[in-house]
Amino acid sequence: MEKMLQEIKELKKEKNAVILAHYYANDSVQEAADYIGDSYYLAKIAKESDADIIVFCGVLFMGESAKILNPDKTVLMPDLTADCPMAHMADIEKIKKMRENYEDLAVVCYINSTAELKRYSDVCVTSANAVKIVKSLPNKNIFFIPDENLGRYVKELVPEKNVILNDGYCHVHADMTASEVKMLKEKYPGALVTAHPECRQEVLDLADFIGSTSGIINFVSGSDNNEFIVCTECGVGYELRRKNPDKKFYFVGKSCCDNMKKNTLEKLIHVLKTGDNEVTVDDDKRTESLVSLDRMLELAK
Repeated sequence: MEKMLQEIKELKKEKNAVILAHYYANDSVQEAADYIGDSYYLAKIAKESDADIIVFCGVLFMGESAKILNPDKTVLMPDLTADCPMAHMADIEKIKKMRENYEDLAVVCYINSTAELKRYSDVCVTSANAVKIVKSLPNKNIFFIPDENLGRYVKELVPEKNVILNDGYCHVHADMTASEVKMLKEKYPGALVTAHPECRQEVLDLADFIGSTSGIINFVSGSDNNEFIVCTECGVGYELRRKNPDKKFYFVGKSCCDNMKKNTLEKLIHVLKTGDNEVTVDDDKRTESLVSLDRMLELAK
């Protein structure tokens, strides 16, 4: 592994490349990355980077977002088949009907969505900034796509808005159950429960802290507690353990995303060497979807 990490370091310098890795990627890929973060942080880094090549170790919507924000840069992904099922779980025709049926409607699109969905939306959000951005919008009616669970969480915290939910979900978070959390609580009674808002309500009801991936990391790092039950994707364990080597973490159920785990060091080296797996977004789609991403970056400041 050390040999591969050294090769990646040399290739990055030669190609003027920057490697971005989502918290859910494999541990070895996170170790190779220049920046590790959640969707919002990596979107900002992608826009601010002066590298010629952005290698995005995540899933396809993340690579698309990086390309939309950086049309003149080359965006590569270790595996173009790494996709997020939830990113497709909203319907363009339904968005159009919602606009016809509701006056003063804002379509709020979770960044975990395709470029096609972003182009039909008014603003993008991440789990870290969704509540802040929805509160700041002048619109009374909010159609929140694609994730129902995050939408429900926002609805609860922004009761002054009429938040209309979509029926999408993240299969990793939605598969976690209250009974699994309770079993871990019985086994580790001193552990605090942290949960991502993509989890179902029954899981959030048991949580001591609810927040984005970066929010969970910050909560754990600032806590005096030494044990945590973590209700989000298992890849975040790398950063949790790196920042908190003396603390213990217990993950709920089968919490790993197969798509995120398609990112490997071997594939990372391959795309740096060859330029394969370039992410492309056509000009019309890029221009129209850029509006919602730029608005997110502005409102989230």
